[in-house]
Amino acid sequence: MKPIPQALTAADALASALADPRTAWAAAPGGRAWPQSLAGGAAGVALLHVVRANTGHGSWRTAHAWLSQAVSQDLTAAPNASLYLGAPALAFVLHAAAGSERRYRTALEKLNDATITVTRRRLAAAHARIDRGERPAMKEFDVIRGLTGLCAYHLAHQPHHEITADVLAYLVRLTTPLPTTEALPPWWSDVSPNGQHTPDFPGGHGNFGLAHGIGSTLALMSLALLRGLRVPEMHEAVARICEWTDRWRQGDETNPWWPGFISREQATNGHIHPDLRPRPSWCYGISGTARAQQLAGLALNEPVRIQLAENGILAVLRDPHQLDLLPEIGLCHGMAGLLHAAWRMAAETGSPEITAELPLLTQRLIVALDQNDLDPELLDGAAGAALVLHTLGTGSAPAPHWDTFLATA
Repeated sequence: MKPIPQALTAADALASALADPRTAWAAAPGGRAWPQSLAGGAAGVALLHVVRANTGHGSWRTAHAWLSQAVSQDLTAAPNASLYLGAPALAFVLHAAAGSERRYRTALEKLNDATITVTRRRLAAAHARIDRGERPAMKEFDVIRGLTGLCAYHLAHQPHHEITADVLAYLVRLTTPLPTTEALPPWWSDVSPNGQHTPDFPGGHGNFGLAHGIGSTLALMSLALLRGLRVPEMHEAVARICEWTDRWRQGDETNPWWPGFISREQATNGHIHPDLRPRPSWCYGISGTARAQQLAGLALNEPVRIQLAENGILAVLRDPHQLDLLPEIGLCHGMAGLLHAAWRMAAETGSPEITAELPLLTQRLIVALDQNDLDPELLDGAAGAALVLHTLGTGSAPAPHWDTFLATA
């Protein structure tokens, strides 16, 4: 992809502002998250500086200072450990830092072993749940807290290890119908989108999103297929998810969109009101779902699906009203997530139409950054925006891909 110079200039300025954890971290307006949190902690800011150091745009001394801050408390490998928290999160960042020189080798080996142990424990619990014929909690399989996120780690860093095949096999099983007569997908959750039982969702919900729904699972299995990894029935599992998302696709061929989630009532009635169109964010909107659909189309060799996905994100990029729905700067809820998904999709297929829209959204993000009190965090703050701008400014995102934690690569 052709670099966008103003993006790199803005990324340089942000990285400079976030260089010293003693000042940048202390000034975080939202208070300090756990240092070992990838989403909101020092681990996430460390990832920014590691990527910049790897590409010759930053200092390894700065990266190491943030890594030291990330491990300033005892790391957790408890049941709540995930790609975004604890040992797996630090293993993910250290893999990015290791490079060909194998930096942090001893620490990385220990963290990788801990991540495998966490994954096996989570797999055992998930298979036991399926054996009981129960529906899953979102935190069992989503990318932020669950096994799809752990799968993203293993797929990126040890694709031929047996743990990777095991977790992919679980994702296939997640899509296999449960022994019930209800016409609901097997990943349907009995709780509301906030993870709790609430009166607004008496029959639970079906989640399309990349943060907490089946969208990330679709993306990860598609990436595995595209990389030549095969576990039994994975192709069929991708097709099953696509069949469900196709059923609920809204709009037309030039402006398709997918809901963020649906209730049991909506599933029964077969109707989604246009007002329920989600904002075009990564977590629940077109930024994430379009990329997942593009990857599925590539994996299944379905050109129509690829085109629909690209039409969907292109329609948003050309719609000022949709862009106005994302005043935030971040990856999860803001315009950085949309910009990066669009860049990834354009880079994947060489779409000149999407590519042409990137400079305008880049400038929009830069202006928004100038007008914000910057929280340093990765998922919704300045570090994530800086990584997106760095990527557009250099025109590449070399492996290991920093955006693996978003299930976009």
